[in-house]
Amino acid sequence: MDPRVVWKEYLRELCFSCNDSSDEEDDMFIETMRAWQAESEESERRPWGGLVPGRKRIHRYWLEGYIRLYNDYVVDPPVYPDYIFRRQFRMKRKLFLKIVGAVEEKDPWFQQRRNAASELGLSALQKVIAAFRMLAYDTPADSLDECLRLGESTIIENMRRFVCAVVEVFGDEYPHSPNVEDTARLLAINARRGFPGMLGSIDCMHWRWKNCPTAWLGSFTCHVNAPTIILEAVASQDLWIWHTFFSMPGSLNDINVLHRSHLLDDLAAGEAPKVHYSINGHHYTMGYYLADDIYP
Repeated sequence: MDPRVVWKEYLRELCFSCNDSSDEEDDMFIETMRAWQAESEESERRPWGGLVPGRKRIHRYWLEGYIRLYNDYVVDPPVYPDYIFRRQFRMKRKLFLKIVGAVEEKDPWFQQRRNAASELGLSALQKVIAAFRMLAYDTPADSLDECLRLGESTIIENMRRFVCAVVEVFGDEYPHSPNVEDTARLLAINARRGFPGMLGSIDCMHWRWKNCPTAWLGSFTCHVNAPTIILEAVASQDLWIWHTFFSMPGSLNDINVLHRSHLLDDLAAGEAPKVHYSINGHHYTMGYYLADDIYP
């Protein structure tokens, strides 16, 4: 049984058992316990998030936080150069600003508006940075308050809306295999970078599965001695992710997952894009993927 239920039942019995007492201190104790119980039950019925009556409002100075973030990352020249921006957000500044503008146009939640007191609210930059920080660093929502000026409940709701907006805006563009035009563009970009014939970079990563069912622990436990789920992805240099294969058991490795994914189905069926390039005097007609040394 929930300890809170046991504690409330104990208080209820205590209040009823002491009702006949004439002692002033006992009466005060009973009234205090009854008020505490009523407040506890009311807080459980109240929806989570928002300003709670009786609680002091925290003025987070949103506008000052937005100005600081704008000067750090957007203004030209910014405080943090491109290489630091890419390390912090795992992408180029141009792509980041494109995502900010797209989600702001898609969902009014990300648009900066004035509240009932005519104060400017949170900007799209603050909300999108909060989502990226959680995704890039796996940080909890309440750890971003002091640097981004967002409350915990706002950040959680912001994350939910952000992922929905990204899927709706970019869903048709990213999770499809390259067509003829896409293949030509990828080959041209990679050839300029010194990798003729390369279609993209491939790798797998383990995502820790905290709430893995006990019956599945054996299949999903890997070398890190914890249940994980494997994600296989292929991406271009500008982070165009056009292939993903998710939810494979963590007991597999990169090669086992490659055997199960549909990445090489076109090659096996003889429908792979035709590529012509030469390396060290040898002519090749099939593209390749840049990978680490686990792949043969």
